[in-house]
Formats: sequence, structure tokens, C-alpha cells
Amino acid sequence: MDFRILDASAFYAGVPFRSSEDCYTTSLVYEEIQHIKKNHDVLETLLETNRLKIREPDEQSTQTAIKAAKKTGDFPQLSKQDISIIALGIETKGQIITDDFAISNVAKNIGLNIAPIMTKGIKDVGKWIHYCPGCKASYQNGKECYICGTTLKRKLLKE
Repeated sequence: MDFRILDASAFYAGVPFRSSEDCYTTSLVYEEIQHIKKNHDVLETLLETNRLKIREPDEQSTQTAIKAAKKTGDFPQLSKQDISIIALGIETKGQIITDDFAISNVAKNIGLNIAPIMTKGIKDVGKWIHYCPGCKASYQNGKECYICGTTLKRKLLKE
């Protein structure tokens, strides 16, 4: 792998600071992680030495990421930063470095390469459904059962 795509958890774990591989992220993630070091010199050095590159995914990749996240049911749990990382993975086919379950689930469902950092990573992928623990009705999304009014729960249907 020539490069890695980093989400915020990769920066929190120190991945780009101890790796000699080229790393990509998006401007949304970069803005989110700038507070990591009180002195921004480390991040600036990574940028100046071209070991960290900020790249924006194209609109088509972003729309594909959103569609995939909605299909798996992870969309409500994903931030704009998360979507941008998935979209960059779609566009570049690079390895996404993350410990985020929702990012991992969407990415694995569409065949992207994921590597965990501080966890074992996800072992099961699938699609989320919402269900009523009272009357057992299933829904694509929502917060309350349309039949009996019970608060819905969420579970992963494994593939």
C-alpha cells in the first residue's frame, strides 16, 4: 500500500507521527484534529514534507458514500468528516485507517480496505434495521413504532 487515508481516530492514535508512509485526509478531518498538538508545528511539518496530503473527494464519490451509508443504515451515525473519508477511499482505493465502526461497516460493505488502529476492528458487517421490542415490527429508520408507539431499538443484520 503506497498510502493511507486517515480519519480523526488515526491522528488521535498518532499514526501519521510515527509512520513513514504517505497519508491522506480531507480538509474536514484536518480542521477537526488541529487541536491535537498545542503547537501545530508537527502537523505543519507533515504537510510541508508531503507526508500528509489534504485531498477532497469528488462529488460523485461523496454521493456514492452517502448512498452506501444510507443502504447500511449507518448514515445517521456518520459525520460529514466520516463521509468525506469514505468518499476519499472510494475515489482513491486507498486503505482507510479507522477505529470507527460506522465508517468500517460502510467501507467493508462496498469492498474498501480498512485497517483498525487500537481495536481489533469489526468482525461482522451488515445492515442496520430498527425494530420494535414490543410488537417486533421492523423499520428502515425511525425512533418510534408506528403500530404500538414503543421506542425502536437498532440491530445489525449480519451478512
